[in-house]
Amino acid sequence: MTRGSAVLSWYEEVAMIARDIMTRTVHTISPEATVQDVLSQKSMSGVPVIDKEGKIIGIVTESDIIGKVHRAGLCVADIMSPEIIFVDEETRVGEIAMLLVERNIKRVPVMREGQLLGIICRADIVHAVAQGHLIIRHW
Repeated sequence: MTRGSAVLSWYEEVAMIARDIMTRTVHTISPEATVQDVLSQKSMSGVPVIDKEGKIIGIVTESDIIGKVHRAGLCVADIMSPEIIFVDEETRVGEIAMLLVERNIKRVPVMREGQLLGIICRADIVHAVAQGHLIIRHW
C-alpha cells in the first residue's frame, strides 16, 4: 500500500455521510393541499409532497409558489416540481454539497428503498462545517 492510498483509505473511513447530518423529522404535504397550507408551515422553504401510499411524488418550494403567484385556486399538485433529486443515506456529504451547487437546489430528500428518511438542506452542511465536522478545502 502506498502512502497516497493509505491517506485515501483514512479519508473514506471518516467522511461524513447523509445519515450523519440529515434532518430526520421531515414535514410533508399532500398533493391535494392548498398553497395556503404550504405557506402556513413555519419557516419551510421546501416541502416534500407525499401521496396516500407514502411515496414521494414531488417537492414544492418557495420558487414554485413565487413562479405561479399570478394564478389563484391552485393546489400543491399544480405547482410542485415533479422531478425529485434525492440521495441515499450513505451518500457522502461532499457529494451532496456538489449536487446542491451544480443543480442549483437548496435541499435534497434522503431515501431508502423508496421511503423518505430525512432531508438535507444547505444549512445542514454549513452547520457541519461550523461545528468542525467538515473541512472546506482549497483546490
